[in-house]
Amino acid sequence: MAEGAESAELRTEHERILKEIESSEPGLVGGILRAVYDNEGHETFLEKLNTRIRSHDRDIERMCNHHYQGFIDSITELLKVRSEAVKLQSLVTESNAALQESSKELVKKSEELLQCRRIQKNITSATESLSLCLPVLEMYIKLKEQMDQKRYYPALKTLEQLEHTYLPRVSRYRFSKIMADAIPRLRESIKDASMSDLKDFLESIRKHSERIGEHAMSHERSAQDMIDFSPVYRCSPSSGLQGAREQFENYYRKQRRKQARLALQPQSNMHETLQGYKSYFHQIIGFFVVEDTVMNTTQGLVSRQFMDELWDMALSKIIAVLRTHSAYCTDATLMLEIKNLIVLFSDTLAGYGFPVSQLYDLLMEIRDQYNEILMKRWLQIFREILESDTCAPLYVADKEEYSEIIRSFPYQDEALEKEDFPKRFPFSGSVPQVYKQIKEFAYACIKFSEDLNLSHTEIDDMVRKSTNLLLTRTLSGCLTSHIKKQTLGMAELVQISINTTHLETACVYLEDFISNMTGAVGDSVHTARLQGTNTFKDTRQEAESQIYSKLNTKIDEFLDLACYNWTLQEPRGHASGYLMDLIAFLQSTFAVFTNLPGKVAQTACMSACKHLASSLMTFLLDNEVRQVSMGALQQFNLDVIQCEQFVDSEPVPGFKDGALQMTFVELRQLLDLFMAWDWSLYLSDYGQERNKYVRVHPSTAITILEKMREADKKKNLFSLKKNERDRRKLLDAVLKQLRQLVNGGSNRIQE
Repeated sequence: MAEGAESAELRTEHERILKEIESSEPGLVGGILRAVYDNEGHETFLEKLNTRIRSHDRDIERMCNHHYQGFIDSITELLKVRSEAVKLQSLVTESNAALQESSKELVKKSEELLQCRRIQKNITSATESLSLCLPVLEMYIKLKEQMDQKRYYPALKTLEQLEHTYLPRVSRYRFSKIMADAIPRLRESIKDASMSDLKDFLESIRKHSERIGEHAMSHERSAQDMIDFSPVYRCSPSSGLQGAREQFENYYRKQRRKQARLALQPQSNMHETLQGYKSYFHQIIGFFVVEDTVMNTTQGLVSRQFMDELWDMALSKIIAVLRTHSAYCTDATLMLEIKNLIVLFSDTLAGYGFPVSQLYDLLMEIRDQYNEILMKRWLQIFREILESDTCAPLYVADKEEYSEIIRSFPYQDEALEKEDFPKRFPFSGSVPQVYKQIKEFAYACIKFSEDLNLSHTEIDDMVRKSTNLLLTRTLSGCLTSHIKKQTLGMAELVQISINTTHLETACVYLEDFISNMTGAVGDSVHTARLQGTNTFKDTRQEAESQIYSKLNTKIDEFLDLACYNWTLQEPRGHASGYLMDLIAFLQSTFAVFTNLPGKVAQTACMSACKHLASSLMTFLLDNEVRQVSMGALQQFNLDVIQCEQFVDSEPVPGFKDGALQMTFVELRQLLDLFMAWDWSLYLSDYGQERNKYVRVHPSTAITILEKMREADKKKNLFSLKKNERDRRKLLDAVLKQLRQLVNGGSNRIQE
């Protein structure tokens, strides 16, 4: 059973192999056969194979027998076709030869056509290449032209386009690499050339800033008419060229800051001439006009912030420089020209949009300095007027002179107009001159306010304040110094007092003059009042005080001539000579006082009489005088009587009854007491209002009595008469009682 099964499997395997051989490609049969020989039973397989071959041979034979007649017929037909094919071959050969012969020209033309096609293709390819390369070459040529024309900014733009747009399109060509390698060198070359042009431009504007500023102030020519800005326009980088822009801007701004500092640094002697100020202002204006032009004609090179920073720095420096150098100026005319120059400077810069309010504030400071210069100038003018003044009433010989005085000084007097020539004004020649100079000062003050954009009221206030300073400080100081001169006499002082009265009256006309001049007539309620009235009042008081002082000094000079013999036994019967001369002087002096206000003359007269009475009293009480005789007292009484007669003559009218006589009443009561020797009445009525000798103080009486006692001591007691001895005893008793009164004793003597 086992062998039968194994035989069946072998047969099945052989059958499978045969089918594979029949169905496989010839090249694979070897592998199949090898599998047969590797196993047992190949002989059996060979038998199977031979059997299969014989089977296939029988099938082939059977098929051939079935198709043999058709094959024979086909061979016969084929033979017939062969003869015909030979003929056809001959015809084809002939046709081919003829065709070859006839197609030679065509082939030639075809070859030519193919060559043309190839050329056309090459031309098309070249055209396409050129269409790519030509824009690159054109841009390169354009770049070279822009560089030759120094149009650096467009050149940089072209270079950027060439590098980033055009060259990438032709990157497969060798020349593009050469160009790309040259681009950094070209860029640096452009930057170097543009920076060189920029440096030349900066140097040029530095040199020409003053000329630019001069023409800008006069509005003759613009900066672009005088300076070639093309280097800036050629080199000005756009925001796309960030690196070049930053480098360019930083360098430009750094150099311009340095140039600004140089322009703002004035010459050390700038204050000496107006040209120094002009040169300084021209430099600054030129600088900022250039910056303004660059800012408005380029993009971003000069920004508004940069300009504002420069102006803020410059403005503070300008103000400091002007404040310092103007302080050196002592010429009012130059100061006025400087002010006009500053105004023009400010207006010019304001026209370019720069804030200049601080410069106008500075002008207000300079105005004060200008006023101080005017003060010094008018101080000298007033001094010269007062020095040359005759201090005597002004006389005019004809109508022309009279009209000239009336035009120069507001004075009206109908009585004077009716008088014949020569006419005499009550004031001296200095009055119209001083009044004229005050007006000239006001004119000089208002000149400074021109073009300062001030209202009429502000100008009026400014002029009035300055004029007040002139009156209260300068003129007042001159008058006071002049009044205090020792060389001035009484008549001169009286005339000065009269002059101040008329100047005080004229102050109201000065008010109107200033209002009309400043145009602030309708706004007068807002203006400051002139202080001239108080100034002239104070000056007049000073003059009057000097009059009183001079008068007393002159009285002292006469009194210094007094030479009393205090031991005189009998009076000479007439007043002393020095006193008569003194009274004559007083009479003539008070006659001059007729032009003075009554109160002033009365005060002078009262002061003189008080001083005279006080001085005479001092003579009696002088400690150097140790002895006084009754004869000397009688002589002294004659002098006092002469003084009393003088005051009774009313040397100056207007005193109340007895007012002037009261100056000598103390002397009169004292002398009457001693002349009458009425001690009992004095002592009994002492301290009572009805006392006849109420103004005699006990200490004064004691002083004179002691001096009389000293004079009596020289007399021999035994040689005295009885009445003289009784008189001496009474003198001692009176002295004792007077001392008790002085010491506060309450005992009263009863005779």
